[in-house]
Parts: sequence; structure tokens; C-alpha cells
Amino acid sequence: MISSESMNDYLFRLASRQPTPGGGAAAALHAAQGAALVAMVARYSTGEKYAAYAEQVARITESADTLRHEALGLADEDERAFQGVIDAYKLPSTTEELKAAKTAAIQDALVTAAQTPARLIGLSGAVVDLATELFDAANPNVISDVAAAADAARAAATTARVNIDINVVAIKDPAVRSRLASETDGLEEKVVLAADALVQRVRERILA
Repeated sequence: MISSESMNDYLFRLASRQPTPGGGAAAALHAAQGAALVAMVARYSTGEKYAAYAEQVARITESADTLRHEALGLADEDERAFQGVIDAYKLPSTTEELKAAKTAAIQDALVTAAQTPARLIGLSGAVVDLATELFDAANPNVISDVAAAADAARAAATTARVNIDINVVAIKDPAVRSRLASETDGLEEKVVLAADALVQRVRERILA
């Protein structure tokens, strides 16, 4: 599992000629890093100097820790889901019945594989929202990490979008394709806009 292996082992597997882990898992780790950065900045934004923000910062810290944990879980889920697609394509199709069963299994696996990155986009947006909320309370010595968090979440959202697309185009049922599209279309653009706006605010604060 990605959530329990070393970084070196994960990167070795990512770089190897094997189908999992792939871009979906990488996207989830982008989000996990973004959440971790938010939590780190929050933990540096405590004490007497930040007393006015104490309750807000404590809530942000707890939420960011939860999102980090959830993102790691999505990395594992994505790897399992894509492996499910691979396994479905390997099913036998020597008879008409087996062929029909294989087709159904592939379609089910593709839908499952599209759902994990869809959830990841929502999680990425939550990371950017937390980073944005933290901006005013953030310790200026680590304010650049607020931007780093936003950019990590941005990468997670845009990568997740591509992973949704590549699964959806292979789904034959137009109703399912339409449902998946309605649940996700436009969401990553909102994350991107929010992340870009926050990064700009951070840079202006640094350079002021």
C-alpha cells in the first residue's frame, strides 16, 4: 500500500514498467502533500502572537490532518481501482457468454476507476479552501508554504481530471458517462482559479 511504503519504494514502483501506481496515485499524493503543508503552516501559526486566530488555526490543523489521511487513502484506492480495470481486460472471452461477462466487468471497473479521481478533485478543493482561510493567520516565515500547498492541490485536481477523462471515454453507457460528467465537469477549474488566486496573494505579500 502506498500509504505504508517508503517514498523510495513508491517512486521505484512509479518509475517501473508496470501499470500501477500511476498518475491517479500521484495526484492523490499531490493532495496529501498540500494538506500536510497546510497543517505545517498552521502549527507554526500558534502561540501568543497568534492568539486571536487560535480557534481557527486549531480547526484548520485538524481538518488538514484529516484531508492528508483521506488523500493517502485515495492513493491506495486509485491503485486498486486501476488494477481492477487491468484484471477485467485479462478475463477470458472465448465464448459469447464469457465475452459478455468480460465487457460488463470492464465497464464496471471503468466506472469505479473514474469515481476515485472525482472524489480527489473535491478533496483538492478543500485543501485550497483551508490554505486560503489560513492566509491571514499564517506565520509570515512560512507563508510561501501556503502557496506551495495551493499549487500541490492544483496539480492534484488537474491530474485527477485527466484520469477521469481517460476512463469516461471508454465507458459505453451514455447515461453513466453523462452522470459522471455532470458530477465533475468544471470542478477542477474552480480549484485551479482558487489556487492561482491564493498563490498570487502570497507572492504579493512576500514581495510587498
